[in-house]
Formats: sequence, structure tokens, C-alpha cells
Amino acid sequence: MIRINELSFGYGKKPFIEDMSFSVEKGEIFGFLGPSGAGKSTLQKLLIGLLPGYSGNIRVFGGEVKNHGRDFYERIGIDFEFPTLYDKLSARQNLRFFASLYKNPVRDMDALFKRVDLLNDADKKVFEFSKGMKSRLCFIRSLINNPDILFLDEPTGGLDPTNARLVKEMILEERAKGKTIILTTHRMEDAQEMCDRVAFIVSGRIVALDSPRSLILKRGASSLRYSFLEEGLEQAKECSLHETGTDERLSQLIRDGKLLTIHSAEPNLGDIFMEVTGRSLV
Repeated sequence: MIRINELSFGYGKKPFIEDMSFSVEKGEIFGFLGPSGAGKSTLQKLLIGLLPGYSGNIRVFGGEVKNHGRDFYERIGIDFEFPTLYDKLSARQNLRFFASLYKNPVRDMDALFKRVDLLNDADKKVFEFSKGMKSRLCFIRSLINNPDILFLDEPTGGLDPTNARLVKEMILEERAKGKTIILTTHRMEDAQEMCDRVAFIVSGRIVALDSPRSLILKRGASSLRYSFLEEGLEQAKECSLHETGTDERLSQLIRDGKLLTIHSAEPNLGDIFMEVTGRSLV
């Protein structure tokens, strides 16, 4: 679906993205994970043809992006981090306008409004919307043309936990329909929960690429944490999962039935990112 080969791009003389190669398959959620300023949003813009001055190859739908015509935009949906809406129009008028730009049939607007809990607000002016409402409106705008590929830049940004969960459920529903989704985020929990594969991006380079689970298992050392009472005070200990059979304190507590708590602990994707890159996600 998407093939990137030896991609380089710079805003000036010095390359900002350098020698990048990867591919994204049909029906895959592929995440770009990295701190602010790493090149994630620039990469999104390159993939949708907004920045044609690159070297190397960006092939989407089998053709070079810089050579695509209008029909290319019939097949993609875009939701960037910052809302791009007409504030003096209602939500419905906004969606109707953007739908009019496509020659192919569009999705049912009321169904989309209802899905993100905006149906009762559809006829309000957008300037009356909160940041979260604008974010949800931009998200369903990206779905209006029923695209084959969705490019999403921080789609849960500015959303409360309930609406963030709703948007994530809808993204997973799109994948279930066979849609390909490019997800840009610095929220490791979103990437770990939704992505089939992620690319760690630092300073315009991919430094690791795999499924979230594989990255964690390859580099993470899972451990077991347990607590118990000692002289009336709660104590906590930790050991590697591989060492549970030789941990004498743990074995004795189990025999005596004196464990207070016990649970396994493994690193999350943010921990692995820190280990691989030496950088945080913020």
C-alpha cells in the first residue's frame, strides 16, 4: 500500500529526514512514535504530497506521490493535530462543504455526528465548540469520503478519556474494514494499544521498527513484584520472572500464605523508547 525507499527531505540545506525506508501494508495501523520535533508530522505531510521536494521514493497506491493527481485525494483521509475548520459555519455546514469536494459518494453525515456524540450540536457554529468537539469534528471529516488510507496526527489530542476511547474504537473499526491507517503520536499508550507496528523516530531517522509487543519482549525484562508484612510494616520486593523459582523469600511467603500482593510487571512502549533512544516521548 505504501512503500518508502531512501527518503530524504530538508527545509533548508541540511536534511531533516534522512535515508528513511519502510513499508506499510493494507489493513495495517502503522504508528510514528517520537518526541515533538522528531519529524513525525513532516513525514505525514510528505506521504500526502504536501512537500514534493524530497529525494528517494514515496509510493502510495503503486505510484509516486509527487506525480499523483486529484484522484489520489479521493482515496485518503487526513486529520492533522490542529483543527482546520470554518468557525463561522456550523458543524454540518463544514462537513457538507468538505463532502462537496469529492466526486465519489460520501458517508452519511448524521451517522458520523451521532457516532462521536455531536448530532445535537451539528447545527451550532464551530466557534462555539470546545477544543475536544473540534477535534471530534475534524476526525469525522477525515472519514467523510470513506478513504482507503487514513492519515491521523494526534487524533486523541485534547479529548477527555471517554471521547478518546470512542475515537480509538472508531479507528480500530476502520482497520477491521480493511483500511490502512498511519498514526502519528507521542502518546505511547495509543500506539501500544492500537498499532500493528510502530517506528521510533528521532531527529528524522527511524531507530527501531517492529510491533509494540515484539519491541517490549525483545528489550524488556519482565519482573514479578510482591509485598508482605515484616514487623508490622508493608515491604515490597521484585525479582525477574526467570528467577521466581530461586527467590527464597517469595517461596517462603507462598508456603506460609503471607503474601499481601503479587503481580507481574513489564516495561511499556515508553520505557522501550527511552532505552532505545535515550529520549523521552515529550
